Amino acid sequence: MKWAEVAIEAEARKTDLVAACFYDAGATGVVLEDLPDGRVTVRAYLPDDDELDGRLAAFRAGIEELAAADGFDAAACPVTVQHVQDSDWENNWKAYFHTQRIGKHFVIQPTWETYTPLAGDVVLRLDPESAFGTGTHPTTAMCLRALESMVRGGETVFDVGTGSGVLAIAAAKLGAGRVVAKDYARASAEVAAKNVAENGVGDVVETGVSDLLATFDGKAELIVANIIADIIIRLFDELDEHLAPHGRLLASGIIDERVKDVTEAAVAHGFVLEDMYTDTGWAAMVLKRVSE
Repeated sequence: MKWAEVAIEAEARKTDLVAACFYDAGATGVVLEDLPDGRVTVRAYLPDDDELDGRLAAFRAGIEELAAADGFDAAACPVTVQHVQDSDWENNWKAYFHTQRIGKHFVIQPTWETYTPLAGDVVLRLDPESAFGTGTHPTTAMCLRALESMVRGGETVFDVGTGSGVLAIAAAKLGAGRVVAKDYARASAEVAAKNVAENGVGDVVETGVSDLLATFDGKAELIVANIIADIIIRLFDELDEHLAPHGRLLASGIIDERVKDVTEAAVAHGFVLEDMYTDTGWAAMVLKRVSE
């Protein structure tokens, strides 16, 4: 199958909005590459089929709308498109994704590399395929570090927008009793299921498709959402039904400039900021209810 690699450079504070434009155009995920000048390259892959022109038009229209609303020059953010084969895409990913240690115990190991675990290592074997969740981007790495202290064993964890399933697998390997990991994109949910099986945690982790928490059953002590600020703000409307008393929301994928917006939405829904992790312009927020 052929794919179109679509990329655009933008200010870091616009990253989540540009990502939303990609999702609206049908992308199942985005790649973020920090540039030396403080800007970010946002990249996604779209099927190179009869619908590509329409998807590209929708993406460009979204960028134009964003530019008009936010007061920046869309012409200064040109969109580039390259056509690649499946094998090209796979090899490009493998060239940049290598075994990496994150936090105190986690080791992210691509399935095509070998690694001999050390004492205390929690190894997460991943092939992100089209889901792009390598676990090494600051937004995911912060979640992994937070999970090391938040998962104490036996709890229920919901992973919203699971991508490759890396955070769900991490929670399971830390001892969570039940993990539900779902994504809006069916392709990502399928990738997550493969990675769950690869890591031998299929008895703990359930995967599937969901628009935010729509198809999640029950309540969780911990809900993880590594998405973008605008979608996290939408998520607050669904927490009453799915977050257990004394539960916590771990929200990531938030650029520094949007922390204020997420905090305001949290306060409006009765939450306060309990803890926050920051890394190279990104933030992960641990939120709890005011009454707890």
